[in-house]
Amino acid sequence: MTLTEALKEQMKDKTFKKEYESLEPEYELISSLIEARKLCNVTQKQLSDATGIAQSDISKIENGSGNPTIKILQRLADGLGMNLK
Repeated sequence: MTLTEALKEQMKDKTFKKEYESLEPEYELISSLIEARKLCNVTQKQLSDATGIAQSDISKIENGSGNPTIKILQRLADGLGMNLK
């Protein structure tokens, strides 16, 4: 069984599906941050230097174990020369 097939099977469970879908905004945010940083050809360390946010905190945000505030997200966007939307 492939991962896609296993996920499709799990999605039949309404509780699982609800929890999975509730995480979608978080994963979209993480994906957008990583994509923006890579698009700008900036490492986590460089972004850390530009924003004053610890590289370890940026890493935690990108791997889903951090819980950034809107203020932190704004600083990251500013550090990448982008707007937070």
